[in-house]
Amino acid sequence: MDPILLLKALILGIVEGLTEFLPISSTGHLIIVGSLLDYTDEQSKVFKIVIQLAAILAVCWLYRERIVKVAGGLRSDPVQQRFVGLLVVGFLPAAVLGLMFHSTIKTYLFNPLTVAGALIVGGFLILYIERKVYQPRINSVDEMRWPDALKVGFAQAVAMFPGTSRSGATIMGGLIFGLSRKTATEFSFFLAIPTMFAATIYDVYKNWDILRLEDLPVFAVGFVASFVAAMLSVRALVRYISNHDFTVFAWYRIVFGVIVLLTAQMGWVEWTA
Repeated sequence: MDPILLLKALILGIVEGLTEFLPISSTGHLIIVGSLLDYTDEQSKVFKIVIQLAAILAVCWLYRERIVKVAGGLRSDPVQQRFVGLLVVGFLPAAVLGLMFHSTIKTYLFNPLTVAGALIVGGFLILYIERKVYQPRINSVDEMRWPDALKVGFAQAVAMFPGTSRSGATIMGGLIFGLSRKTATEFSFFLAIPTMFAATIYDVYKNWDILRLEDLPVFAVGFVASFVAAMLSVRALVRYISNHDFTVFAWYRIVFGVIVLLTAQMGWVEWTA
């Protein structure tokens, strides 16, 4: 196996794990870093699916006690039934719109320059939202109602545009719709589970014909790197939000996006889709 290819897998796995649950767009980073590493072939499409699955499995592991509790009480516990109902409602907008526009978005929007623009716009939106004063009326996920979940679900659907950030859209949307920062972040994590599992299954189905056994070592390196990086990232984010807002992520998005556009304009980097 080509050691350079394994190194690319390691780098992209770390990038995916670190960025999936931060409001800076993991898909955008994978597109940009993948282009920079010249890893944009057919194999890379399946590879990105694998490492995204690793990231969501990391969240499942970190929140395994709540997941087991939900599964155990699904038949008889109204609280857990209600919680699952909220996730279903929040999942529906992205599921419906994703089926409608998935191919179009992948064809026309999955390129570094589009991502850079979305990073910049999203960064300014985060700055605007963070400067507003929101009084939370919902301080735990169990206090949410189905209209709250639906609103957050539509916010998540906006993140189908690469570079937007699924976690950023759901958390910022949650703040606007009255969720506390902790509640919005927690619901974003849980909502990611059905959303990303569904997206993974759909992408595997669409790319089944290019799966190859000889790619397993590359996928394994990326999977492990993404899993470990995602666990570290989620733990750090949960600690961070207890005393900070997302302004630093907004400025990171803006600076990163400007750098990508500047390098393209000056001809320093030949970005590819």
